[in-house]
Amino acid sequence: MEKTFIARRFRGFLPVVVDVETGGFDPERDALLEMAAVLLAWSPGRGWHRGDIVTHHIEPFSGANLEEASLQFNKIDPYHPFRMAVPEKKALTEVFKIVSEAVAAQGCTRAILVGHNAAFDLAFVKAAALRLKLRNNPFHQFSTFDTAAIAGVALGQTVLSRAVEAAGIDWNPEEAHSAMYDAEKTAELFCLIVNRWDEYNRGTQGEILS
Repeated sequence: MEKTFIARRFRGFLPVVVDVETGGFDPERDALLEMAAVLLAWSPGRGWHRGDIVTHHIEPFSGANLEEASLQFNKIDPYHPFRMAVPEKKALTEVFKIVSEAVAAQGCTRAILVGHNAAFDLAFVKAAALRLKLRNNPFHQFSTFDTAAIAGVALGQTVLSRAVEAAGIDWNPEEAHSAMYDAEKTAELFCLIVNRWDEYNRGTQGEILS
């Protein structure tokens, strides 16, 4: 199939924004508690913008460590009955399936994780996939687009809330530190910066891509 603009823009990679909330900083020992993945779309009129989102509250895996400091920070009660949490395998299987289908639909070769301090999110995704023996992880195993770095260059801010506000995007601190909210705001931030860059290239070079 002919490559779409999305496939051409990032040399065959499909950017997918991911945020995880966890029970600590160790991806092998600490629980993965929430995961959200935002697909990105592009159109000539709107440029890059948020597409569909898949999100899950996740049950701690058997033997998972839960650091109290992390739970106080993200305000997650892992065993609250109204969390509607699902097993880790169900959550990752669905996310991987949806992302893989999007990769194929766009004629891309692989997904690339977009995240704020993206190495953290990728490490937990990879550790969970390994723990579950899932072989269909659609994400590049080491490359990411890190909005902390990108926003630092483009906006002079590396903290997500400050970068979002510097970009003129609404930020609600009461909703922060949920995987869905942070992923949505990270997606908006990434799209705004890439759109500005693409518009600059269009103005100075006539074309975004060869």
